[in-house]
Amino acid sequence: MGEGDPHIHVEVKVVRGEAAVRGMLASTFGLVGDLPSAVGTGCGLRVPYAMTSPRPDRVTCLACREHARSEHLRFADEIERIGGLPGSSVTAGQARAVAERHRALAEGFASGAGG
Repeated sequence: MGEGDPHIHVEVKVVRGEAAVRGMLASTFGLVGDLPSAVGTGCGLRVPYAMTSPRPDRVTCLACREHARSEHLRFADEIERIGGLPGSSVTAGQARAVAERHRALAEGFASGAGG
């Protein structure tokens, strides 16, 4: 159903997406892998990678917006728990800052505004 679908979607792994991994590898090792031509989305479709965005103000698929919202909220809770663990390499303050950023993204997906 991806063909002819005018909506912009989010990757199913919106928090840990392919583009973020690709960017990290490029900046760390100078390696740049090919982006996938099609990806799974939060609404369950497979669409061309070019029809996805991690930015709340760009996503037009309502099911993907809700998926992204819940994933960012889940990740915010997860990172806060990690920051509170003894011996964690992430301080509680760092974890709180990251969690706040992901909650802001979640709010952006809920409202349609940028995050």
